[in-house]
This record gives sequence, structure tokens and C-alpha cells, in this order.
Amino acid sequence: MAEVKVKQESTDPVDIENRIKELCQQFPHGITDQVIQNDMPHVEAQQRAMAINRLLSIGQLDLLRNSTGLLYRLKDMQTASKMKGSDNQEKLVYQIIEDAETKNLESKKLIKAVKSVAASKKKVYMLYNLQPDRSVTGGAWYSDQDFESEFVEVLNQQCFKFLQSKAEVARDSKQSPMVQRNSSFATSHEVWKYICELGISKVELSMEDIETILNTLIYDGKVEMTIIAAKEGTVGSVDGQMKLYRGVNPIIQPTGLVKTPCGLCPVFDDCHEGGEISPSTCIYMTEWLDF
Repeated sequence: MAEVKVKQESTDPVDIENRIKELCQQFPHGITDQVIQNDMPHVEAQQRAMAINRLLSIGQLDLLRNSTGLLYRLKDMQTASKMKGSDNQEKLVYQIIEDAETKNLESKKLIKAVKSVAASKKKVYMLYNLQPDRSVTGGAWYSDQDFESEFVEVLNQQCFKFLQSKAEVARDSKQSPMVQRNSSFATSHEVWKYICELGISKVELSMEDIETILNTLIYDGKVEMTIIAAKEGTVGSVDGQMKLYRGVNPIIQPTGLVKTPCGLCPVFDDCHEGGEISPSTCIYMTEWLDF
């Protein structure tokens, strides 16, 4: 009687890994552990687990979850190269967004779309309970990704008007020149409070926003700033220091460089060639050159 030879499946770890990858290629939407077990019944569960864990650790498999349980799917090499250097949490976030319907995640209030001034033509998503950074939204100076130049100009005028009125009150006090000078200064907190009470802003302005406006007035030669030491906890102080501002009458006309739009632009630091804010596309620069 002829001897019947039963084909023995290889238990070499490399062969098991290769077979798992072949199964993933046959079923691109993913395979379950049961599929692997049915294909390799003579391979022990511990060996299957070791092979799967190794493929996951070297980034050749993705671990997914559906209504029936866990799925293993062959990783897209292009995506893997993009995610190189990302930690496990970042990979998980990417995988969740990739595998789920974006609208479904939005309806469940897990993520939300935000408008980015740096990428106006791209959709940017973030976790629903987080607030986007100023570098994304552009802060108070942007509305629907458009720079609010008129709003910035109004704030410039009102901040300067406040400092001018404070200087006039100091001059009318008829006190000594040094006392008049010192009393003409105002803190950024006082200017911020004045602007808030005017109610001219539809968005909430921070002290940092007001200091940005005050800096443009400094560059324009209309305001000067000094820094003094302040007690810890004093309103408007930061790290034991307080900024004071006062309106001034320039002794000489400002230089041509300061007169350019760049000299008093509150988003000067965000301006660069090829960006959303760029010298070559700046309408204010074009108007200034035409003038």
C-alpha cells in the first residue's frame, strides 16, 4: 500500500508572515484572525499572534476595528512613509480619520473643520473640543480668511485717540513737566479696557491683540513705550514687568521705510513669499507704490 504523504505547513515565522501578507492582498479590506486560522490550521495561536505583532510593529499591517471585531489590513506604503516618525497616538488619529466618514465624525462632534489662513484651499480638521491656534485662524485680524484692514485701522485710530486724550489731561493739569510726562502714560490693560468698553469689536480682543495695534503706532512714530518693574499680581503685568504707552508728537517725519505698509502691518511676521500673506500679492503695497 502506497504511503500517503500529508503536506506539512511551514511554521517558520518568516513564512507565516509572508502568508498573512498574501491573505491581506487577497482581501484588501482586511482579514480577521479566523481567516488566518482557517488558512493555517496547523499553526499555533501563539505563532500567529507573534507574526501579526511583528508585522504591526514594523508598520506593514494596520489594526482596524469594525462591528464584528478586529481586522488586519496591509498598510499602504505611501501612507507609511508619510507617517514615518509619528508616535502611536498620531498614527491612531490619522487611522481613525482615514477609516471613518468625515461627515460622520463631524455629526458625532468628534472633529470639526476649521479655516486656516495658511491653507485657504485645504480642509483642516481638529478635535471638536479644541480651539485652533492663532497661527491657524489668523486671530482677531481675520474674518473668513480675509484680512480685516478697515477693522485694524479703526483700532489704530481709537487707541491713538485714547492716548492723546490722556496726554492732553496731563498737560492741562499744570503740574511739573516730569509729573505731566509720567501721568500721560497708560498701560496696555487700560487701552484694552477702553477698546472693550467702546464695543467696536465683534470678536473678543486680548491684551496681546491691543499690544499688536500699539506696536504699529510705535512704528508710525505716534506712540512711545517704556517698561517698568511691577509687583507680582499687578493688573497688566507680565513676569514682574509692565508696558506703558503714551502718545507723542514726532520731532521729525518718519522715514520712508516706516511709511511703507510693512512698517505698520500687524501681520508682518506672517508675511512671506509664497504664503497666504505675501508682498507680491499685497494690495496695500501696490497702492502705496502707485501713489
